[in-house]
Amino acid sequence: MDARATFYHYIKQHQKLLGEFEACGLAAITRIAELIVESFQKGRCLYLCGNGGSAADCQHIAGELVGRFLRERRGLPAVALSTDSSVLSSVSNDYSFDSVFSRQVEALVRPGDVLWAISTSGSSPNILAAAKKAREQGGKIIAFTGKKNSPLETLSDISLCAGSPVSSAAQEIHQLAYHIICDLVEEAATQTNH
Repeated sequence: MDARATFYHYIKQHQKLLGEFEACGLAAITRIAELIVESFQKGRCLYLCGNGGSAADCQHIAGELVGRFLRERRGLPAVALSTDSSVLSSVSNDYSFDSVFSRQVEALVRPGDVLWAISTSGSSPNILAAAKKAREQGGKIIAFTGKKNSPLETLSDISLCAGSPVSSAAQEIHQLAYHIICDLVEEAATQTNH
């Protein structure tokens, strides 16, 4: 085991992706935050879906918005679609795992709602199905991906690509990006309260 080589490999990988994000990420971050704020101001809801680590990121984002990120303010309507084990298991059993999020989108998403879909590959079948269903129902779609020009990116209204085929590396950029978005959304919600 060469701990030093592994350590510096990850650091350099992160620095490269962070530099790319710094150079190109501002426009996407701004548009994503504005879309969420506009939806909340109209009384609509944010739904989030992802698999594995991205599912955990969805729960993290929902927690920051429903609870709080940095400021005291009203709770914001955000729901991670990966958290209801009874729904997840029944839909997977009765239909297929590819329907696990689209069935929830069908039941919940209304015009003006936003679906934030996270897939580091940009091609997860259940995430693509959810995005297609959200589009059919008049929802807006935010995509977080790891690969450029992915199928998920083409289905989205706004996308942020971390620029890495390595899921863990993409998720590091995603986490930074969604923390910035949560801050911007929370700042707008705080101003609305006054």
